[in-house]
Amino acid sequence: MKRTTLKILALAAALAGRIAAAHAGEITLYAHDNFRGEQVTIRDGAQNLRDAGFNDRASSLVVRSGTWEACEHKDFGGYCAVFERGEYPNLRNFNNSISSVRQIERGGHRYGDRDHDGRDDRMERREERREERREEWRDRRGGFDHPDPVELFEHARFEGRRVAFQGETRSLRTAADFNDRASSMVIYEGQWELCEHDNFGGQCVVYGPGRYDNLGNMNDRISSLRRIR
Repeated sequence: MKRTTLKILALAAALAGRIAAAHAGEITLYAHDNFRGEQVTIRDGAQNLRDAGFNDRASSLVVRSGTWEACEHKDFGGYCAVFERGEYPNLRNFNNSISSVRQIERGGHRYGDRDHDGRDDRMERREERREERREEWRDRRGGFDHPDPVELFEHARFEGRRVAFQGETRSLRTAADFNDRASSMVIYEGQWELCEHDNFGGQCVVYGPGRYDNLGNMNDRISSLRRIR
């Protein structure tokens, strides 16, 4: 009788372990889009990614198992989005904005739909406000006087290291040690072409005066820039 009881307990413990393993989640964050650059894998959640040296650094991610909530502030504050199992090569407006992650039960709205708590999508409102700011800068560009027409920032929302430019720069690697590092930008005057390779090669995008708190697809890809107008 005792042996039978022990066997039942052993089977129950093994089953509980398998269930726990099945529900254990895993998410990997990458410093650049398309799963490039430094990475960190989280299995037990992280209230503050600063502890892992990865605060506001994620530009792409892979959810290998489970359903995960990622938030822009530590302790799961601010804007949060839900990511189900899959690959996310570009985090768009959520780029370089993740400070905490945790596994949650299935349900809620996936990233790119609406807030997980049912509120209106703040991402869209942010984009609208950003465009309004760009228009304000465009209206003022004729008389604006600034010693450095362009400023690049290492992180989104004008945070981190800053470098300023007055004219054509064929290589950010040699000119400012800022190759593939820009995540946000301010253009005070002029039309500027920013390219992903040295000497204006690869994909290039033209930006006018404005404050760009997130460079989107050009995040961490700028290697040269020049004023074209």
